[in-house]
Amino acid sequence: MSIAITNTLLEKTKDFTIEEIFSFLANEYKDKVVFSTSFGQEDQVITALITKNELPINIFTLDTGRMFQETYDVFHKTIKKYKIDIKTYFPEAAAVEELLNTKGPNSFYESVENRKECCFIRKVAPLTKALKGNSIWITGLRAEQSENRNDLDLFEYDAKFEIIKFNPLLKWSLKEVEDYLEKNNVPQNALHKKGFVSIGCAPCTRAIVEGEDIRAGRWSWEASHKECGLHQK
Repeated sequence: MSIAITNTLLEKTKDFTIEEIFSFLANEYKDKVVFSTSFGQEDQVITALITKNELPINIFTLDTGRMFQETYDVFHKTIKKYKIDIKTYFPEAAAVEELLNTKGPNSFYESVENRKECCFIRKVAPLTKALKGNSIWITGLRAEQSENRNDLDLFEYDAKFEIIKFNPLLKWSLKEVEDYLEKNNVPQNALHKKGFVSIGCAPCTRAIVEGEDIRAGRWSWEASHKECGLHQK
């Protein structure tokens, strides 16, 4: 049924602009549309579009407890500039305590399995809570971000979270994202100017150099699909 709804949405909105789709979803699904932001460049574009059109879309973020100070800075600038509320979800304290007490604070460096365990506790579990009861999940995914994302559709059914995902910037290039941010004076993470394209937790993110893949700076010590479990197919 949900896959059928996804196909219907693709058909209904095929001639819509991105902003028209936002308005359509906000009207069609009322208060069941949410946007998850990590304050990266793509997410800041979406926040700007939502606030520009004064859409009743709930915005939330996941605070893993290990974020860069620069991420908190752009978080603060964003809520002040747009005069909006962004709901914050944290990992369960007991789960974090158990992880650190049994494996230590840097277990994610030791294996992909350990890293995914940390991501699950700090990201996936809080996201599951945040998405519960909603119908549409707006994301900042772009096809060129990674091989794992280049076959996504504008609308997709995410069976893991039992929700329909809307990827409005799917076909945007990084230059289009950067141009929009500059043109509209959108708050940006200062790390972007230092070679950080994809920004996650501080211990797990580094700057990339020219020629490297966009996701190369995430978990750079391991060979993997560079996903934390939020958007993995």
